[in-house]
Amino acid sequence: MLYAVVDIETTGGFASGNGITEISILVHDGQGVVDTFETLINPEQDIPAYIESLTGISNDMVVAAPVFKAVAAQIYELLHDKIFVAHNVNFDFSFVRHQLMQCGYELNSRKLCTVRLSRKIWPGHGSYSLGKLCAARGISLNNRHRAGGDAAATAILLTRLIADDAENIIAQTLKKFSKEQALPPNLPKSQIDRLPSVPGVYYFKDQKGKVIYIGKAKSIKKRVCSHFTGNNAGKQRQDFLQHIYTVDFEVCGTELMAFILEATEIKRLWPENNRALKRHEQKYGLYLFEDQKGYMRLGVDKYKKQASALYSFNTQLEGYDLLRLLIKEHLLCEKLCFIQKNRIACTGHEEGRCSGACVGKESAAAYNVRVKYAIEYLKTLLPTFAVMGEGRTEDEKSCLLVEQGKFYGMGYISHHTDVEGMEMLKSVLEPYPSDDYILNLIISHVQQFPNRKVLI
Repeated sequence: MLYAVVDIETTGGFASGNGITEISILVHDGQGVVDTFETLINPEQDIPAYIESLTGISNDMVVAAPVFKAVAAQIYELLHDKIFVAHNVNFDFSFVRHQLMQCGYELNSRKLCTVRLSRKIWPGHGSYSLGKLCAARGISLNNRHRAGGDAAATAILLTRLIADDAENIIAQTLKKFSKEQALPPNLPKSQIDRLPSVPGVYYFKDQKGKVIYIGKAKSIKKRVCSHFTGNNAGKQRQDFLQHIYTVDFEVCGTELMAFILEATEIKRLWPENNRALKRHEQKYGLYLFEDQKGYMRLGVDKYKKQASALYSFNTQLEGYDLLRLLIKEHLLCEKLCFIQKNRIACTGHEEGRCSGACVGKESAAAYNVRVKYAIEYLKTLLPTFAVMGEGRTEDEKSCLLVEQGKFYGMGYISHHTDVEGMEMLKSVLEPYPSDDYILNLIISHVQQFPNRKVLI
């Protein structure tokens, strides 16, 4: 079995927008290095100053070096039939594979990461960075941050890891379909092994335990593993994978509950890598307030988190359509409902549809009676029902409650318990914040599965 120990220097941190400036390949037979290849490479782009200060490789040094295409065939021949080894292997592999693909070569080598192997074979080190690990193991690391020096140290690490591998960890990792090869370098395989294959929500956390991403899944384990497959070499994905240290999860009875929990948790924690659901906010609401003269006034306004809306809308037009319906059905004043703003008296008063609240001809008490009827009518448009579904175990079932058009909450009840009424459900369900996104999820679900809807 031959290994190819690889180290590269680059112009930046992600493969799709940066180039390789130096590559070192050490062919290793399990006991030591048997062949070497090393060269500077012209990346065909400028080397940033901070990269030059780190590696010592300048634009002048690579101007006469071969471009990657000129050495691609030689690099492919050295790598394609060997096990690709590197310290944080997915970084080096993503660059080399991307560059080879640009030249028409498909690299599908098995991989070994000396970071992950060191964590398993030599547990207990405070840091597994190449410099600190070599210092702790007494390995000389010369010419740091140059491909040749780092590759030589990694080759010594590999020799010692093979010698100390009493539990055949390397062989297990190299199984043809081992998913561990695709895992982020800082995420232990044990974290994946404990994930269940059921609906729920998962949380990726960084080194400090901060949640950096929340996702939902029909199968938690399958969905989590899908994050680590594919060949996206972009900066965003590479940075994301580098910062995953742990995975936590919460099991849900149904996929619908997982959708709702995900949306709620994203708004509660605002992880830096969640974007789509952050953008979903209610746009407009129908509000009620009493003015200084005692008149109850309905109005459509931009959504306010601090105020409770009678109804919410995605567009202002939807709001005004509903408000005009209430005005027509209950003879409300267009001026007091902010439909007309510049007239002294509303058009409805002139046409006999308004009793003159806008000009003081109708008392607040009399007008407010019709506003209250309008609100009660509005409530009849807002459904109240429960959605029943599978539980987390065989002896329970899940329940979601919608009360007067707003999502109240969800939870679990005994499989043998009948839904007896609103108060009974509220006593066992956990309240959740409601918004249009969640309500639309529930409505779409009951349209697809009408037999799961129970009227209260």
